[in-house]
Amino acid sequence: MKNHHLLLLRFSALGDVAMTVPVIRCLYKSHPNLKITFVSRPYFEPLFAEFENFNFYPLDIGDRHKGLKGIWTLFKELKKIHFSGVADLHGVLRTYLLSFLFTITFFRVKQINKGRIEKYQLTRKKNKKFQPLTPTIFRYADVFRKLGFSINIEDHEFPNKNPIPKNFTNLYNETEKKWIGIAPFASYSGKTYPLDLMQQVIAYLQKDFQIFLFGAGQNEIKKLEVWEKAYTNVVNTSGNTSLRDQIQLMPYLDLMISMDSANGHLAANAGTPVLSLWGLTHPFSGFVPFNQPIKQSLTLDRKKYPLVPTSVYGNVIPSGYENAFRSIRPKEVIEKALKLVQK
Repeated sequence: MKNHHLLLLRFSALGDVAMTVPVIRCLYKSHPNLKITFVSRPYFEPLFAEFENFNFYPLDIGDRHKGLKGIWTLFKELKKIHFSGVADLHGVLRTYLLSFLFTITFFRVKQINKGRIEKYQLTRKKNKKFQPLTPTIFRYADVFRKLGFSINIEDHEFPNKNPIPKNFTNLYNETEKKWIGIAPFASYSGKTYPLDLMQQVIAYLQKDFQIFLFGAGQNEIKKLEVWEKAYTNVVNTSGNTSLRDQIQLMPYLDLMISMDSANGHLAANAGTPVLSLWGLTHPFSGFVPFNQPIKQSLTLDRKKYPLVPTSVYGNVIPSGYENAFRSIRPKEVIEKALKLVQK
């Protein structure tokens, strides 16, 4: 298809937006003349710095695009762009309303099938259907196929590395240690590895490796600063490093240790091996970082904790599951990390 222009809608969250990147790479490979306008929150713009013929449209959800009136305003703004199709990659009320407005004004619109019924069956307490669901990346690809754009995820290629960010250049030149990123936080406690156990992992690994800590938010940054001061080979990237620089740092890591959270996806997009730790969520829900083998996921023993996954988001903690994540010992995390980084 020549000279086509697609409008993509995916407003949040960071991890879900990050998972669109490999799909867009494959889309451009099959359709190099395609133009894309991507509507999302301004903070996410650096994720797409690698793309040409790409327009990032910032969503002002706190003011101009707030509420029903804001959706109408956004619709009027976007309608001025001459696009040939709308890909709703989010599937929430806001994007449903936008999609409806575009549909009744004769735009071609296709929406993601989020598999809500299958996810409910996977996470419910009784009659749980414990089986792997379609990965989110393939759900994204299906939206483009419905719009008539062929796409093959197997054709994916990682881009060339950008230069290492300036504030890490000296460290890069001075150390021969391998680099490990650690992102110890997640949006909910049900998928956050206990911090006292994570500290044991950091304390051990920093003896032989250069550790980079990733996080966001003031409370997280304060904790990371404590670890940075406590250990010799630990650098906190949060608070003083932009998201753009963090993304540029990712390809230089030899391993990322992440929760079921955004930094695992950012590292995977850079081609960095990811060791992901899963608490009350599970890889079967479809959110494994791109191109990462399932054996690089550490999960809870379901013989002990048969209700796992308790939810897609990690926000449901059944009685008796408050300390379930503690059943993954720091020794297991360390041994798995050493195996992967020595590859």
